[in-house]
Amino acid sequence: MIGQLKHRGPDGFGYHEGHGVALSHARLSVIDLATGDQPLCNEDGSVWVVFNGEIFNYIELRAELEALGHTFRTRSDTETLVHAYEEYGDLFVQRLNGQFAFALWDQLRNRLLLGRDRVGIRPLFYTRDQGRLLFASEVKALSPVLSRSLSLDHRGLAQIFTVWSTVGGRTVFEQISSLPPGHILAIEQGREVLSRYWDWTYPEVGLCVPSFEESAEQLRDLLIDAIRMQLRSDVPVAAYLSGGLDSSAIVSLIRSFTDTPMRTFSVTFDDPEFDEHAHQQAMVNYLGSEHTTVRCHRSDIGNIFARLVLHTESPILRTGPAPLLILSERVRSSGYKVVLTGEGADEVFGGYDIFKEARIRRFWARQPDSEGRAALLGKLYPYLKHSPVGNRAYSQSFFGQGLQDIDNPFYAHTPRWATTRRLWNFFSKDMRAALNGWDPLADLSAQLPAEFSSWHGLGRDQYVEVQTLMSGYLLSSQGDRVAMASSVEGRFPFLDHRVIEFANRLPANYKLRGLREKAVLRKALVGLLPEAVLRRVKQPYRSPDSESFFYQGRPLAFVDYLLSPQRIRESGYFEAGAVEKLMRKCAERKAIGFGDNMAFVGILSTMLVDELIVRGRSLGGIESLAAMAA
Repeated sequence: MIGQLKHRGPDGFGYHEGHGVALSHARLSVIDLATGDQPLCNEDGSVWVVFNGEIFNYIELRAELEALGHTFRTRSDTETLVHAYEEYGDLFVQRLNGQFAFALWDQLRNRLLLGRDRVGIRPLFYTRDQGRLLFASEVKALSPVLSRSLSLDHRGLAQIFTVWSTVGGRTVFEQISSLPPGHILAIEQGREVLSRYWDWTYPEVGLCVPSFEESAEQLRDLLIDAIRMQLRSDVPVAAYLSGGLDSSAIVSLIRSFTDTPMRTFSVTFDDPEFDEHAHQQAMVNYLGSEHTTVRCHRSDIGNIFARLVLHTESPILRTGPAPLLILSERVRSSGYKVVLTGEGADEVFGGYDIFKEARIRRFWARQPDSEGRAALLGKLYPYLKHSPVGNRAYSQSFFGQGLQDIDNPFYAHTPRWATTRRLWNFFSKDMRAALNGWDPLADLSAQLPAEFSSWHGLGRDQYVEVQTLMSGYLLSSQGDRVAMASSVEGRFPFLDHRVIEFANRLPANYKLRGLREKAVLRKALVGLLPEAVLRRVKQPYRSPDSESFFYQGRPLAFVDYLLSPQRIRESGYFEAGAVEKLMRKCAERKAIGFGDNMAFVGILSTMLVDELIVRGRSLGGIESLAAMAA
């Protein structure tokens, strides 16, 4: 099992076998290189832990526990877990500031406790099999000991083809569960108790808060402290620099308020529609960081895509993770194991276009016949070559879906999810029959908090966004999986839970002022960044999609094999005729819309999951089969 996770921890393996439990760990040495090996136990060996991630406040927590009489044998952050559990019981997780997934074994009680960080940065999967509970950081580590074959969960696949991710504890594999973010699972005497210890929450409208200016000052101080904590490491730390506000903010705060030398990395593209090199270089010149630029060509995306999906262990609808996998390889080859990124700022401070869309739609819904209000949609997407608001009639039809259904908890997401849901048309007849009458949003509806309806509209939109796209895709396929594939640990200061809780208490107009996103964050960074960066409109990270898999009108060999009518029919997930038509359209470079590109990447990545994980064929096997098909 642990051999499957060598990429996550190439610096050493550890094992512990006791009555009723076996634990193993693959170590990526970051803190306490000499004595921090795992599994690790308390003084008398009655509590054991294996742990993936970092506890950033371990120094403060250690001092607190030592004052209470606990004896430490290492300098690692891991050891704080066993002593904190001894002292505080299960509630010790509330004292952790970090990103983590752990398995803690209480030998005296024959009790297992699984835990995952508040926002789902680190993964943790588990399943029941022949009277055993199996758990691991990735599904591929479960495969060698399962008595059954892995198979795709049709409902999990349908959720991805609706909201981009599975929801809650569901995964894309049958009978394999994911521990949801902010939860612990206790197993004792045959009983399993799943409980939530933290959740995103937003105050009711009208709560008294500091002024906008005071809030910006407090936010700056909080971010500085979060960054200082996340710079704790016994190995050098690097940072990603995209040229946008968020990553630039992280690097600028490091430069201005710490003595950490800053090494930065970025990815650029040949296609100017996706490339941000000019903005990146301007920030490098401003910050004076030692910088590496990785040039990503379309062919690079096609060539690395199969390996990418082997690590994501999930179908994906865009190619965005592929360049980040290439970038993480460069980070690691340059001698770095830790990288800070700006991920999370858009979710926390209302930075996405979807939040602007929802604000316009709610304003428009008050006077649905108003042409002037509908025309505000034209202010969106200035960076897109094929903008959905380029045609006024189309944009009003698209964003007008469910316009007056403002009580719908998924109001902001309805138009986009309706578009993604059209991908179901590619499902086979048997798949559609199996899904008939089932609501892919049922799991999400069931986990909405009781107070959800009392939150302001932006808060509701943010909550849905973090429960779907962020935790299930951005922090997974585009975060943990592509970094850890290269044995690199990503850290996210904007997702420090104190930053999240502070931002969630702020009024909506501190974050989204008119159509100006992340207003309070921009204010907090005045004097630390160039005016051009502070004024720049959010440009989401994107990369070339279907065109990456064709050369001179012909599909790459592995694509030709996996999407062949015979292989499609054999898998049973998709309609062969519909996929064949899509292939022709993409080959002719006529797939210019989001829908076609999402369908192509989603179908191809699903077939790769089937090939590499369900059927267990190697990357080399795909290449040889592809060569035979070609």
